[in-house]
Amino acid sequence: MSTDKNVLGTPLIGCCTDPMTGYFRDGVCRTGPTDTGRHVVCAIMTDEFLAFTKSRGNDLSTPRPEYQFPGLRAGDGWCLCALRWKEAYEAGVAPYVKLEATHQRALEYVPFEALLEYKLVE
Repeated sequence: MSTDKNVLGTPLIGCCTDPMTGYFRDGVCRTGPTDTGRHVVCAIMTDEFLAFTKSRGNDLSTPRPEYQFPGLRAGDGWCLCALRWKEAYEAGVAPYVKLEATHQRALEYVPFEALLEYKLVE
């Protein structure tokens, strides 16, 4: 059983399994020593964010079958790199965040108040 915590200090829950996300492709925004991008923010994609990240050289909307990547659409959950989320936040195009599924390591890069501002309300 995982002891990973989320930004609220409670046990980390899954982000998304359709499409399968996470650095370890297990649906959870866990991280490890080889995850240099820190894929720890459980973000819910928006068209605005997908256009923004594509303009920055990280096209998340185009399918890449060679990597078993289906391409993302608005509404999809995805374990996003903490610094990419912060960059989008500073540009005013951050996607919403599922706090319970966002790893506590995100707080090393992003202020909790910023994440709270974009908290997904379900």
